Amino acid sequence: MGIVIGIDVGISTTKIVGVRDMQVVSPMRITAADPVTSLYGAFGKYLYENQVDLSDVEQVVLTGVGSAYIEKPVYGLPTSRADEFVADGLGARFESGLDRIIVVSMGTGTSLVLCDGDDIRHIGGISMGGGTLAGLSRILLQTSDIKQVAELAQKGDISNIDLTIGDISAHPLPGLPMDVTASLFGKAKTDANKEDIAVGIIHTVLQTIGSAAVLSALNSDISEFVMIGNLTLLPQCADVFPMMENLYNVHFHIPKYSQFCTAIGAALDYAYKTN
Repeated sequence: MGIVIGIDVGISTTKIVGVRDMQVVSPMRITAADPVTSLYGAFGKYLYENQVDLSDVEQVVLTGVGSAYIEKPVYGLPTSRADEFVADGLGARFESGLDRIIVVSMGTGTSLVLCDGDDIRHIGGISMGGGTLAGLSRILLQTSDIKQVAELAQKGDISNIDLTIGDISAHPLPGLPMDVTASLFGKAKTDANKEDIAVGIIHTVLQTIGSAAVLSALNSDISEFVMIGNLTLLPQCADVFPMMENLYNVHFHIPKYSQFCTAIGAALDYAYKTN
């Protein structure tokens, strides 16, 4: 069997992986001005750096919003498409090793995908994600460089921004410890420094996504959530999600290749159908 190339095409960022013998090979991410340039740049670089010949490629599988701009087979190779939500589920299931989960895909916005064995379906989403983080940062910090915002946030103090139960109550409330957030940005002052604003923005985005994920599972017994997408790379995930695990008695998993799960799932979609 040749290598199957899964490509998650965004508007400006493309993620590409190979799957051979059900093993993930060299995930890679490329950014360019438009989806076509991004895809072909990623594909060429992937082949070159991994010493893969065109004749070694069994199938190219596209997914993601940017794939709509790709109308021809990639370099004349057999090219197919995978439903993005199915790819999310397959990739998250493969990377986490869990069969019964809700996949939380943190992209520009956030989509929620139920994965119960082979039953994989989109169950909703919220318009909160990387786009929100970038937009608020442009307005409040004069930058949309997420890496710069994350670095600023590591020097910030969230207690200067968010209001906790302890700030408004002398005693814990039922099910709500004193350190739980009562109001995002509820304590922010007009002279807040950039570091505190940065950590406040990131906590706002991550806590809102985490809460939406938990709420999406209320009518089920699912307590495992697999987080995928670029926002999983934020260092602040290590602070926010463990706190929410303790509060809600759930588990948030960030797999090794979390940002590449959709591309991995696209390749697996073909591999499962042909094996």
